[in-house]
Amino acid sequence: MIKYKKDTDNIVTLTLDMKDRAVNIINYEIGKTFIPVIKHLKEEKAKGALRGVIITSAKSSFLAGGDIDFLYQSNDAKAIYDYSQSLTRFMRDLESPGVPVVAAINGSALGSGFELAMACHHRVVINDPKVELGYPEVSLGLMPGSGGVIRLMWLMGIEKSFKILSREHRYSPTEALEAGIVDALAVDYEDLIDQAKDWLLEHREGRRVWDTEGGKIPFGTANELPIAQKVRQLSAELAKSTYNNFQAPQAILNCLAEGSKVDFDTACRIQSRYFTSLMMNQQSKNMMKAFWYQLHEVKSGISRPKGYGKFRPRKVGIIGAGTMGSAIAFDCAMHGMNVVLKDVSTPIADMGKQYSENRFSNLVKRNIITKANKEEFIKKITTTDNFKDFTDCDLVIEAVFESVQVKSKAIKDTEEFLDEYSILGSNTTSIPISKLALNAKRPENFVGIHFLHPADEVPLVEIVKGAKTSQETIARAFDFAKALGKVAIIVKDYQGFYVSRVQNTFILEAITMLQEGFSPHLIENLCLQAGMPKSGLALADDLSLPMIMEYEKQAADHYGDKYLQHPAVTVLEKMMTDLKRNGKHSKSGFYEYDVNGNRRIWQALTDYFPTTKFEHDSIEIKERILFAQAIEAIWCLQEKVVLSEAEANLGSVYGWGFPAFHGGVIQYVEAYGTAAFIERCQEYEQKHGPRFKVPKWLLSCRTKL
Repeated sequence: MIKYKKDTDNIVTLTLDMKDRAVNIINYEIGKTFIPVIKHLKEEKAKGALRGVIITSAKSSFLAGGDIDFLYQSNDAKAIYDYSQSLTRFMRDLESPGVPVVAAINGSALGSGFELAMACHHRVVINDPKVELGYPEVSLGLMPGSGGVIRLMWLMGIEKSFKILSREHRYSPTEALEAGIVDALAVDYEDLIDQAKDWLLEHREGRRVWDTEGGKIPFGTANELPIAQKVRQLSAELAKSTYNNFQAPQAILNCLAEGSKVDFDTACRIQSRYFTSLMMNQQSKNMMKAFWYQLHEVKSGISRPKGYGKFRPRKVGIIGAGTMGSAIAFDCAMHGMNVVLKDVSTPIADMGKQYSENRFSNLVKRNIITKANKEEFIKKITTTDNFKDFTDCDLVIEAVFESVQVKSKAIKDTEEFLDEYSILGSNTTSIPISKLALNAKRPENFVGIHFLHPADEVPLVEIVKGAKTSQETIARAFDFAKALGKVAIIVKDYQGFYVSRVQNTFILEAITMLQEGFSPHLIENLCLQAGMPKSGLALADDLSLPMIMEYEKQAADHYGDKYLQHPAVTVLEKMMTDLKRNGKHSKSGFYEYDVNGNRRIWQALTDYFPTTKFEHDSIEIKERILFAQAIEAIWCLQEKVVLSEAEANLGSVYGWGFPAFHGGVIQYVEAYGTAAFIERCQEYEQKHGPRFKVPKWLLSCRTKL
């Protein structure tokens, strides 16, 4: 597990190499293994036979983090606290023997893995943009558990530490150097070890500021008025941005404030207590299940057709250099693919390429890529107005205007220049793939590849299988999305697919409340308090009211005689037909817009939809908002629009912003309690109508969830 090597300069290199694991992790096992090693190092130091220690890894990564399986499965608070304290003592032993220790970080170091690096006296990392560093634990509803919060505070102060710990950000080596969480960059492994040795030869003593008499936390402690005021300000900002829905960031801030008032070791015990309290909370279980276990399931291809080799396109064609097409072109180039960006004229296509140039320039400013990287990426994008330039493309995606006629022509003109192995994808948001495939010569090679706006930022892609799409094409489309670093879910060719269909129920429920007489301001605020990233009426405006209505019309066509009109339809019809207010694009919807695009709720809205309900049950309103989405997602599982609970959960969070702290729509039901959820649905069905009817899938899964 730990390879020990000592050179002629009395420098010991400890190489981590856990057996039967692809990556190294921090757990009880490695902590126990280090006990005799550290004891031996102390003895060597006492004999004058040790100059310093280098810690590195035999894996492609440095350290992947903590023992997630143990933490997720444990419901024993004492066991979790003891786990945290044992690793904290291990880190303290590492940094305390008076021996200078360097972390030679040869690959990614995250979470507990980065805590180990921070327990070393100096950190050198290979400058590879694929390397990720930092503390992303808040993305799992957690915080560092082995003293990392307190170390960072002693190095940087409370405010800067809080921003690093609460951002979920994974730092590139250059970003980490700029942030001050690593000390130097190396060009390769040989340089990494050389720099580590050079530093050790220059530094004979290893001592941290918190172990030095008179050592102080930068900028002060929460016992001092300016810092206490800053803590209150950070807490207020946190409440404003998250509505106190996420518990981990507040726990981190509390830990920093309380830990700053005591000595280092007492502060570490405080950290262990906060870490334990988070682990014992349902929220962390929700997030760990979704963003650790289920994310790995989906990325590994839980629904990808089996038996087909890995596909990675060398060259991608994109039809349409508008907002969506330009963003897809940027993403493809950023991930090393050659791109042909086409529009009706080359100058228009060039404008789309300019989007990529601006994005790459921004990445250079942020030290994520170099100027040389930027030039290399830009060269990968060529522009054209001729379909002939798609001849050697492995994959072409149409991202043109949402019209059957326009898309059908693009499909026909493109296929003329593609061979029998090339894939043709459509980025349609609402037109059935099977309908568009009627115009394709090779419908088996035609597939929906639905990016969500903005395509270069939203991590989700829906792979839509048409009636004649082959299994191999689905597998290849999945691989393409994965090559872009996306979370790809495979969905049925159905009204609105999965994301738009379920998102629509959220919007319709908010509109229904407006009709019922609730204040629009109340509706919007409670949407945000429920954890939605954007309120229902604002989202309706952004997507456009005609688009919302189109999805409902598709539902009516699908269900035929069984269709029951949603009560929100009358509001939509009044807004569009009588009031001529179609949404943000026309600068008039539920909101009104000034010349700069700033908006406020339309002042005359309550003239047409009067506020008659002046008392409300905020819990019921928030539950209606969330239940509407969960029920529709369950219908999607029942109708096999999505094929797994994992895809339903991640599709909901990444696709339309279902609250991450619930772990997704299905996990929300599980945490709520299936029996309790069903009972509550039945209450809402009686009170608000059949849209709250429980699907059979949930009734049959009652004992499972």
